[in-house]
Amino acid sequence: MEIDQILDNIYPLSIESKNLIKESITETAFPKGHILFKADKTERSIYFIKKGIARAYAYSDDNQITFWFGREGNPIVSMQSYVNNKKGYEDVELLEDCELYELKTEQLQKLFLEDIQIANWGRKFSELELIKSEERLISLQFDTATERYLALLKKYPSIVQRVQLAHIASYLGITQVSLSRIRAKIR
Repeated sequence: MEIDQILDNIYPLSIESKNLIKESITETAFPKGHILFKADKTERSIYFIKKGIARAYAYSDDNQITFWFGREGNPIVSMQSYVNNKKGYEDVELLEDCELYELKTEQLQKLFLEDIQIANWGRKFSELELIKSEERLISLQFDTATERYLALLKKYPSIVQRVQLAHIASYLGITQVSLSRIRAKIR
């Protein structure tokens, strides 16, 4: 997905403001399995996925608990680092070879001070990330595992072809055996 479309999906900007952000963005690529973010580290960049898929996870005891998937067009951000300039709690692993757009947080913060449209874009970016977190929390509290699985398939139709079932089960908060049962029932 091209950066213009990604930026516009967050909040439409004038050509001038969009070009200011784009001047601060670089393209980069990493292989499948690369750990983009490490827990207990303050992340200095946010990324947008041009091509590929990623997951965020945290440890509970010795288990990795997946709580987020990102695909083309999605941001990869440690909100703790982005908002508070503090160490994040998540690891982010690339599940495919990924092409990414990188934006240094420090540069973005400078742009917020210089351009009100970019500041509004940043506000909208944060609001959208908050809504995603809220929707996820509500889903975990009120939806059945089957409902969560169907919602995941609706949001990410190709996820079962692109992501290991163990990660999907973890994301849904169920075992792989339970996921297999749900998938068999749906077919």
